[in-house]
Order: sequence, then structure tokens, then C-alpha cells
Amino acid sequence: MIAVQERETGKAKTQKRRPQKRENPETEGRAPAREFSASQAASLWTGLERVYRAVARREKNAGASEPLLPAALAALPEQWNPVEKLRELFALSEFELDILLLAAGAAIDRRFSAAIAAAQPESPYPTLGLATAVLDKPHWSAFSRMRPLRYWRLIETGAGPLLQAPLTLDERILQYLLGVPAADERLEAVVHALTGGEEDGCEEWSAELNRTAERGALHWRRPSHGTILLAGGRASERTDLYRAMCRAAGLHAWVLDAADLPEAAIERERLARAFTREAALWPAALLVRTERLESAPLLEAWLRRVNAPVAVEVEAGSAAERVGGQRLAVPAIGAAERKALWRRRLGPLAPALDSELDAMVEAFALDANEIRETAEAIEEEALLESAGEASRLDAAAWRLCRAAARRSLDELAAHVETHAEWPDLVLPEAQTATLRQIAVHARQAAKVHGAWGFAARYSSGLGLSALFSGASGTGKTMAAGVLARELDRDLYQIDLATVVSKYIGETEKHLRKIFDAAERSGAILLFDEADALFGKRSQVRDSHDRYANLEVSYLLQRMESYRGIAILTTNMQNALDQAFQRRLRFVVQFPFPDAPSRERIWRKVFPAAAPTSELDYARLAQLNVTGGAIRNIALLSAFLAADAGTAIAMRHILEAAHTEYAKLDKPLSPAETRGWE
Repeated sequence: MIAVQERETGKAKTQKRRPQKRENPETEGRAPAREFSASQAASLWTGLERVYRAVARREKNAGASEPLLPAALAALPEQWNPVEKLRELFALSEFELDILLLAAGAAIDRRFSAAIAAAQPESPYPTLGLATAVLDKPHWSAFSRMRPLRYWRLIETGAGPLLQAPLTLDERILQYLLGVPAADERLEAVVHALTGGEEDGCEEWSAELNRTAERGALHWRRPSHGTILLAGGRASERTDLYRAMCRAAGLHAWVLDAADLPEAAIERERLARAFTREAALWPAALLVRTERLESAPLLEAWLRRVNAPVAVEVEAGSAAERVGGQRLAVPAIGAAERKALWRRRLGPLAPALDSELDAMVEAFALDANEIRETAEAIEEEALLESAGEASRLDAAAWRLCRAAARRSLDELAAHVETHAEWPDLVLPEAQTATLRQIAVHARQAAKVHGAWGFAARYSSGLGLSALFSGASGTGKTMAAGVLARELDRDLYQIDLATVVSKYIGETEKHLRKIFDAAERSGAILLFDEADALFGKRSQVRDSHDRYANLEVSYLLQRMESYRGIAILTTNMQNALDQAFQRRLRFVVQFPFPDAPSRERIWRKVFPAAAPTSELDYARLAQLNVTGGAIRNIALLSAFLAADAGTAIAMRHILEAAHTEYAKLDKPLSPAETRGWE
């Protein structure tokens, strides 16, 4: 029950016993859609009849008044008693319950108003003075703000002296008595029903998640309730655990954004009381989302005033970690469980994708909801395929998994579109062979880690990390794009401006989000100019050195546990901390291109549609520049030729070369242009 007692200090204290689960709980997210049955009517109207006759006794012809409800209906057995339920929930005395019924009768029956007007000619509305005069067992404490009627706003008092002030039954309480679907209007702007996928996802909850949910429900059943902190996993997995807890406890699932909590203490108090009352009437639980949380103390202050089952999302590194409560970790979904979910969701299509399923499970760590949505999209794709070719369905399934998984990275890094292929790379054979080995490691990860048991034997070092080292323009970023295209994965480039922060701990927090999202999405992370992040640790001279070293140490630990693909590029390999060398699976040196390599690059740099005129590629190869500079010169020469209205000729390339060399702050020597004229 909800009771209000006075502390020795005079402050209010709330105590609540969780309401009994109703026999027919309503659908989550909607107000009780009960029919007003005869037994319920008997319960309410029997109480109203008693109060009505108490008021009517003041009339001269009280005995002539007609009963509000036929005696036969009033004698029906009761199943669910809203009047008794209110008495139990709010610990109402007999006098307080009769005041509630007096206000209810005045709100719904004109004969109540007539009897009230006859009993107190000065006012047609029920008052506390009338209640003390006509109702049994009156007591002055019923009018206290610390007692349930006014503390929980079951009734509202109008203007005027307390005894003469008109009484009005709170609209939500009247609707509860009548079985009308409703909710407290004070909560409509901030508290919402948790909708979407509740029933459909129940069968996909793992046994471990259900056991964790039972622990949470048991904690909620305690008289003190207590806040539960849902930690670990991603937001959708924490939401699934909350749904499972509500299902186990027989509670409706509601959700609130912590950023919507009012800053003013009095407004927080009103919201806390309104929610506590509403949670008891349903009954319901609340999930507090903390993604936009700015003030953990403000949230804690509000939670202390709430006396209902509450769960708070706690993301690693967020302000919500400082909130007190019972912590529950979201169980991780392993590869075997994900594969089982895929098979169950795909149904008859599972055998057709069997050859690709292991690779999909290894590459994309989708949760249960994402697997369900993606499987539905695969089914639709299969219906569109008239021939139903397995290879085309495999490609479609992989593409749909990429689309579902990349959402978690789009806000954290820049997606890089790449069109380069193996023939576009101009590298020595040794470097090309190493790059192809990287592709082999990524393709066979599911077999080696899963079927061959390496993941079960080793808990770390299962990721694929590579360092591409060489001068600017030697093809490092292009090689990363070629690998992404070969493996059919997304390539995301880390923007250092959005990662590095001057505030202590913020850089690590940003990196944690990026690594976690990349690990789930199967994308390739590209750390361009990696020496800015992975630089050598220095001797500690002040606090700045200490925290800079902490960032590098965090990266070392994260690279060890990372299970995705990460590519680091740098033109200053010596600036990287030596501890990273062991954690790198591959190191590829991108050399400065020699003359034959430069000639090959020149032959590939112009698109087939670009008009060229008698280009001497052997002489062009005399320009001692990298592939990136060659691309810049070719592009600028194309603009010059287009402006002149002619095909791209050696003179255009020479003019463009002068511009590029000036940008590089180096002279264009006669040896490089010998024989051009």
C-alpha cells in the first residue's frame, strides 16, 4: 500500500507495498481498457449508496429517496473492487474513503447534488464541513496535507476556509473508479509507454537474460523497491532486459528521458508523487534513459522521491554511473546464440544461406531486434528474386546486414566511399601479397575462431589490426579502400577532431564508443595519421604527461581486446609507441614509387573517357613524385585542357606539375622534364 506518515521532523515519508497483480492485466502502453462489469458496479455503487443515504438523512423525506442501484445488482459477488483497491493502495481510513465516495457521487449523479444542496443550502458542492457532519468516524487528520487524500491529490480543495472549501475528486481517480481508460495528464509530456516488439521479441530472449530479469523482478518485489541500474550491452539489449523484468514482475513498461526532468525542486516533487500514484494504479515500472543526462545529482534527487519500481540505463563512461542502485549487467549474446537466432528467424531460408551464415555472425554482432528486422528484409528480397539463386541471396543478405550494422557508426566516424580495386594498386609484389593475406585473415575468421576453437582458447588478440607506413601519397588510404571493397565491408575514417578532447577522460570515452560500435558493425576502422593518437609515451613531468600516457595505455588495452578490423596509417612509424608493434597483426611498408611504378601509375591515372594527346608515359615517370601527387597533377591538367578546349597534352601536365611542385615547396628540376619539349 501507499501510506503517508509524519516523521519526527515533520517531513513526509512514503511507504508502498507493490500492488497485487490483476487477474487480467491490460496491454502495455495503454490505459486499462476494462469493461465496467456488474460486479464492479456493485462495488462502487454500494459505497455510493451508503454515502448518499448519509447525506440524504438530513432531508425531511430521506426515507422516500430511491436507491442508486437495484438491490439485486448490489448483491452480486465482487471480482475486482476498485473502491477497496484504492483503500488498500493509499491506506485510507473509513472516513477518508467515504470522503472520496462523496466527491465521486457529486461528480457523476445529480441526486447527490440535490441531496447536498438540501443538506447545506449555502453550497451545492461537497465540503469537508458536510463530510464531518454526515459521515461516520470523522477525524481532523484526514484534512492534513500529509494524509493520503491531499498528499496523493486524490481530492482537490477549492478556495475558501478549509471546512467550507468545495471538494473535487481528481479526474484520474474518478476514471479509475469507473474503469475508464486514462492516465494522469501531468505525466503525459514526460512519461510514455515502451512500445515496439514486446511480444514478438520474448521468444528470442536467452535463458541467461531471463534469469537476470528474474533477479531484477525479485528486487522490485521488495517493500523498498530500490533503483536497478542496467549496465553493459547496447541500448536495445538493456531495453530487452527491462522488458523481461517487467514481464516477470507483471508490470507495465514505461519510459522517461532523464533530460525531461524539471530542474525546480517543487516540480520534481510533484512529478515524483504523480508517477508514484500512477504506477500504483496500473501497476507499472519505469525505465529512465540517460543518453542526454546532464546532472546525475538531479536524477538521484528525483529517484529518492519516487516509491515505485525503477530501472536506470547506465552506459559505460556516462554520468549515470554515479547514480546509486542495484546493478544488473546485461548478458552478452555469443556467436552461437546469434546463429541460433538467425536460423530461427530465417526459417526455410536458413539452408540457402548456410554457407554465408557463419561469416555474417562473425562480422556483424547484431542484436535480437536487428536480426529479426534484417531476416524479414531478407525474406522480402528472396520473394523478389524470381530465380532464387543462392549466390544472389547471399549477396543481398550480406548487404542488408551491412546496412543494419552501420547505423551505430554513422554518428561517430566518417563513412569512406571507395571504388579502387586490386589493379589500381601499384606496389611491389611483397606488399601486395601481405595485403592479400589481410583479406584472407578477415574472410576465414569465422572458421578459425569458431569452428577451429581459437576464440574459446584465447580471450584477446582475436582482432585484425594492421599498420600501413609510408610517405604521404604512396597509397595507404587507397589500400584500405581496396580491402574494404574486397571484403564487402564499410570503411570508416576516424576524425581526430571529434575524438581528441582536452578534458580528462573524454578522449577515452569517445574511443570506447567508436571501438564498440565498429566491433558490432563489422566495419573497418581507418586511423589516418595514427601517430597523433598512438604516439610514444613520454616521461611524466606534469599532470598533462600523465594523462596523455593514460590515453595511449587505454588504446593499447583496447587494441588487445578489439575483435574487429583496424588499419593505422602513418608517415612517421618511429613516432608510434613500441608496445603497439606486438598488437599489430600486419605491418606494410609503402615505399616511394620508383620510375617503373610511376609509369604504371601514369598509365592508370586518366579515366578512359578523358581525351589525351600523345602522352609520353616514360617521360612522365621522370617526375619524382608519389602516386597522390601524380593524381593531383593529372586532375589539374584535365581542367587546364578543358578550359583550352583541347585534349590533355604534355604541356598541360607540365603546367600542372609546376603548380604541384610549388605547393610541395620543391623545385622542378631539368632532369625531370628532359625531352618534354
